[in-house]
Amino acid sequence: MNWRIIKIYAFMYRNYIFARRNIFAFFEIIFWPAVGIVSVGLMGSFLDVGSKTLSFLLTGAIFSGILQVTQLDVSYGLLYDVWSKSLKQTFLAPVDHYDYIIGSWIFGIIRGAIVFVMLAFFSRWAFDFFLPPFLIVFISLAGVVLSALIIGMSVNFFVLFFGQRIDVVAWSFSILVMLLCGIYYPVSFLPDFFIVMASFIPLTYFLEYFRTGYGFSPEFSFLVVKGFLLSLVYIFLLFYLLQFAYDRARKNGLILRLSE
Repeated sequence: MNWRIIKIYAFMYRNYIFARRNIFAFFEIIFWPAVGIVSVGLMGSFLDVGSKTLSFLLTGAIFSGILQVTQLDVSYGLLYDVWSKSLKQTFLAPVDHYDYIIGSWIFGIIRGAIVFVMLAFFSRWAFDFFLPPFLIVFISLAGVVLSALIIGMSVNFFVLFFGQRIDVVAWSFSILVMLLCGIYYPVSFLPDFFIVMASFIPLTYFLEYFRTGYGFSPEFSFLVVKGFLLSLVYIFLLFYLLQFAYDRARKNGLILRLSE
C-alpha cells in the first residue's frame, strides 16, 4: 500500500479514536445540529412562512450543521496535538501537512454525511422538507465539504502563525463565513460591500445552487464553476501558507512552545 495512503489513514483513525473517547464529540455530531434544525424549523412554522421559504431556512440549518462538523475535524487535526502538547512529536515523524489535513478531512466528511442524513430525514418527518434532485444535492454537498476543508485549513494556519491563543477561530470562523454567504437569507439582503465579500466565498455559490432546486433565483451566475474554482484556488494557496506558517513556527520556536 502507498505510504501516503497509510499516513492519511493513520490521522483519520486518530480522529476517530479521539471522537470515540470524547463525549463532547457526540454533541457536535448529534445535539447541536439537531437543536439548530428544530429551532429554525419551529420558528419558520410559527411565522407561517410557507413551504418554499421554510425549505430555504432549513437548507441553511442543514448546511451549517454539515459545515461545522466537518471543518472542526480538519481543525482538530492540528489542535489535538496542541492541546495534548505533542505537536513537536507529530512533526518529528515523517509526515506532511497533506497527511493530517486530508486524513482529518475524510473523517470529517463521514461525520458530515451522518449529520446530513440525520437532519434530512428529521426535516422530512417534522416539517415536510424535500430534497432537490440527486445531482444538485451531490454537487452542493461536495461544495460544502470543500468549504469545510478551506475553513479548517485556515484555522490551522492561524494557530501555527499566531499560537494557541487564537484557537477560538475553530468555532467562530465558520459562523462568520455563514453570516456572509447568506445562510438564512439571500445575499442580496446584505449591504453592497458584504455582497462583494460573499462573492469570494465558495459556500455562497453552493448554497445558491442548492436552493435553485426549490425555485429560488440565484444572485450570481455560473454557480458551480465559480464555487469549485474558488475552492481549488483557496486550497492550493492554503497548503503553501501552511508550509510557510510551519517553517516560521519552527524557526521562532513556536512549535516548542505549543508542545510545553
